[in-house]
Amino acid sequence: MARGDRMGENYDDYLRDDNLHINWYPGHMKKTRDLVRNNLKLVDVVVELLDSRIPFSSRNPDIDNLAGNKPRVVILNKCDLADRAKLDKWIKYYKDRGIKAIPVDTLKGVGLNKLVDECRNAVKDKMDALKEKGRKERPIRIMIVGIPNVGKSSFINRLAGSRLAKVEDRPGVTRGKQWVKLDEGFELLDMPGVLWPKFEDKLVGERLAFTGAVKDDIMDMEYLACRLLEFLKENYPELIEKRYGIRTDDIEPADEETIGCVVGFELLERIGRKRGFLVSGGEINTERAAITVMDEFRNGTLGRLTLEKPKGY
Repeated sequence: MARGDRMGENYDDYLRDDNLHINWYPGHMKKTRDLVRNNLKLVDVVVELLDSRIPFSSRNPDIDNLAGNKPRVVILNKCDLADRAKLDKWIKYYKDRGIKAIPVDTLKGVGLNKLVDECRNAVKDKMDALKEKGRKERPIRIMIVGIPNVGKSSFINRLAGSRLAKVEDRPGVTRGKQWVKLDEGFELLDMPGVLWPKFEDKLVGERLAFTGAVKDDIMDMEYLACRLLEFLKENYPELIEKRYGIRTDDIEPADEETIGCVVGFELLERIGRKRGFLVSGGEINTERAAITVMDEFRNGTLGRLTLEKPKGY
């Protein structure tokens, strides 16, 4: 069946069953959940890393229960890739809930000093109480948590000034817990990335797939690119037009009764044609176009993008 035909009336059903509503909770993730719970007593602060482009979708809702009453700090990682106006809304959202959210650019080291200061502030009363009891001063112990591919290893390596944690641009690289000592009087407990048992919201699964938190080899890249392009057409059409030199305003929205990524696929074909991604017979290589779109979204070439904002902000 031709790719264009697969984008027709049955394509969403095909992908919904195969790609987005599967169980993402393999055995090692259950073990990680138990590992977090069992090691909380060893730490003073829980630091949760989120992807600034998808702060809601990249957040594991289990963390609320797992962290309990431990002081918490949220890191909005990869802030250099995010829409600044929407990022500010997320910072305010967490502030209104009594949680400090710090935007961080790991590559440039932006925001790391703020994290150190905030962690010290979060445990100041506890450390002062220990001193009053005559206890020997010890490092502040931090647990680092986050879903796969949110950038934990790169973040820790930047803090430590070395490559202590294994870094690789694919989900699930950190296999077990590991302690990392810092010169600033901190010890970090890095936990393996953990997702939750099931995505009830299809959009959450899609957005995680957009950023690479779900392995590409179990997803359909053309479908993902089409879905992403549909979102961008509605929210950031100027970025599509600037990057790929194509129009977006002459594509009519799909009828509510139409099933499939009709608008997204039209944009994908235009991008493929504009870039010269052709195969024998002049047919457009939409797979190559899809890989290009996804890569350029993920590495920031498309521009600063945020796919969700906090409700009511």
